[in-house]
Amino acid sequence: MTQSPLEQAVSEPAVAAQAGGARRAHWFSSNPDKAWGEKFFLAYLPYFFALNYSKQLMGWMNVGTLWHVIQNLALLLPLILIPAFLRPAVTGRAWWDNYAVKMVLWMSVYNFVVTYFGCEYFFDVLGMVYYFPKVSLSLDSALVGSGQQVIPIGMYFNAPAFFVVYHTIAVLMIRRARIFDVGALKPVLTVITVVAVAYFMAFLETRLVATDANKPYFWYRDLGWMLRYGSIFYACYFLPSFPMVFRLEETAGDRWALSRVVFEALAAAAMVLVLIDFATHLMRLT
Repeated sequence: MTQSPLEQAVSEPAVAAQAGGARRAHWFSSNPDKAWGEKFFLAYLPYFFALNYSKQLMGWMNVGTLWHVIQNLALLLPLILIPAFLRPAVTGRAWWDNYAVKMVLWMSVYNFVVTYFGCEYFFDVLGMVYYFPKVSLSLDSALVGSGQQVIPIGMYFNAPAFFVVYHTIAVLMIRRARIFDVGALKPVLTVITVVAVAYFMAFLETRLVATDANKPYFWYRDLGWMLRYGSIFYACYFLPSFPMVFRLEETAGDRWALSRVVFEALAAAAMVLVLIDFATHLMRLT
């Protein structure tokens, strides 16, 4: 069966996999379908950075509702459409029955909850500001938060794409850490890895997104405080989700039902809401 150029770019020939599988297992899953998905998400990175940089450079943040939704869908949809189109010919399964699509589903469910509720904490605890005067459609919690700001609808399409990138990198790092033979300290090393990557991702996103180019439409009232202390708060988003996503179809032969993907994402989101509410107490002490 022939492979498309993109399939070849993000997959390894079978012979090479047998010869070097043990070495590559340090980074990529032993499940071939998951390993393909991980490589695909890494191959997506140049597009991810290019589109986000273009939005800042071209002033595309200050747009109306329709273009706001379209540009955020342009960030997310390739993560669904490309695997849905390419993988069935290789796996012989339905378009949705592959790791890449399930990963995006996991992130979409998870991000809906933590955006709907969690952004209110970012507004009121961390001092995040959204200002999209031309966007008329928003969706956010009716009871959580002060209600002084709203969440533009496009953010629900934007966040899953960001989190697919973060979680792919985290899964690779967790797998790498678990390879090291440290005996009884392996769980400790795994926890340290999760915490370190969570803080790093939180800090890096804040530093790269809260730029002068974005400042008319997105900023923090005290960026220095946000980087030092708010990154600890933001890292709470990842402490449950990184290890839970790591489990998603991790071993060869794993095939999760979509219902399991949804329930696990909801469970992770519930844990995050508890964590960030407790973290609010800590933030008030700084």
